[in-house]
Formats: sequence, C-alpha cells, structure tokens
Amino acid sequence: MVVGITLGCLLWGVAGLAGLTALLQASELAYDVVRWLGAAYLMYLGAKALWDSRKATSPEDTRPVPGAAASLRVGLLTNLLNPKVGVFYLSLLPQFMPAGEPAWGAALVAIHLGLGLVWLPLLVLVADRARAFLLCQRLLLDRLTASVFVGLGLTLALDAR
Repeated sequence: MVVGITLGCLLWGVAGLAGLTALLQASELAYDVVRWLGAAYLMYLGAKALWDSRKATSPEDTRPVPGAAASLRVGLLTNLLNPKVGVFYLSLLPQFMPAGEPAWGAALVAIHLGLGLVWLPLLVLVADRARAFLLCQRLLLDRLTASVFVGLGLTLALDAR
C-alpha cells in the first residue's frame, strides 16, 4: 500500500509539473468526476469492510493478508481518486519553485515522495505494534473504520469546491 500511495503521489506530481492538475482547478466538471469516483471508491471500501466485519475473528486471526498487487492497487487508486492531492500539487509546489526553474518542481516532488517512503512505513510499524490490542477490539473497530470510510465517501461526494 505504501508503494501504491507513493506511486499515486508520483503520478500526481508529474501531472502537476506537466500542468495537468490545473485542469482540476479550472474545470469544475473534471474536479467533480475525480471527486465522485473517489467518493464511490471510498464507499465501496467501507461497504466491503462492513460486510467482511460480519465474520467473527480472534487474536489468532488466520485470514490471508492481501498480496502485494492488491495492496498496490488499493494505495494507488485511493491516492489517484483523491482530487485534493492534485490540488495540493497545483497549489503548493508552485509557491516554492523559482520562476523558469522546472527542475525545482521535480526536486520538490522527489522530496515529498522520499518523506512519504519514510513516514508511511513508520506508520505501518506503529500500527503493527498495536495489532494485538486492535484485534481484541476488532468487531467494533472494523465497523467504526468502515463507517468512517462510508462517511468520508459521502462527505467527498457532497463537498462543494
């Protein structure tokens, strides 16, 4: 998932450097299409998690861990279907780039990706350490997390620019 999220940031960064993310700001339709796709995907993830939470689990949970391809897909889709990441690259990067120096943009994207590649695995490590506690509270947490996904999807769908 970390690689998928980082790859999504790379694609948004390249799109931003190419000027494509300006389309999100200039075209309400383009922004809304990405927003609605993102909202639908978040609601799908939330509904799937709610459905899966019906199964009883124990701390000795033996469900298979998603493979690398599935994790990459989820991270990439979640990132690419979030128009706010594109707006981030459109609004933030230009503020720090000297005029006429496009290499600075690539350097800033690389720094952002590097920070993500350090931060996200640390976040995963902390979550893994908390796994035993979370498994004890699994049913409650699964349903709470799934509800948050559905709520975020609805918020994204209803969010005005």
